[in-house]
Amino acid sequence: MDTNTHTTTEAALLDNPRAQGALDTAKSSIKVYGALSAVALLAVVVVSSSGHMVNTFMWVRAVLLPVVTALIYRMAISASRGSRRAFERVSTLAVIMPIAIIGVDLIPGVCPPWYVVTQVVCMLPIIRVAFLTRGSALRAAFPKGR
Repeated sequence: MDTNTHTTTEAALLDNPRAQGALDTAKSSIKVYGALSAVALLAVVVVSSSGHMVNTFMWVRAVLLPVVTALIYRMAISASRGSRRAFERVSTLAVIMPIAIIGVDLIPGVCPPWYVVTQVVCMLPIIRVAFLTRGSALRAAFPKGR
């Protein structure tokens, strides 16, 4: 029974150019996020090598976020093939990530202002994905289940 639902969703999604366009834009935004995350990692490397303080938190975050990009992108590809579960995960992560990342960075003393700005810029494409996944085209393509 699960297979029929997936096939129906997949067929409806593939026949809907607005939904496919929104998912293509979301995938592009995730790629931009990945590129920005790589630049943020490079910035941490450069700042560290120039003798300025870079704490462990910054290193861990700078290394993990590009890795997370690959996982989110794979989920977006699955969503574009009709996977409701993958769509829901991308949609949820697109809301939670900016709140969590920017929220933690705003705690005084966690990281320097330049790093906060870098992380906010990195989150802009993910915020775009959050809006795209809540748009009418994708809400129609992935209607709420039971």
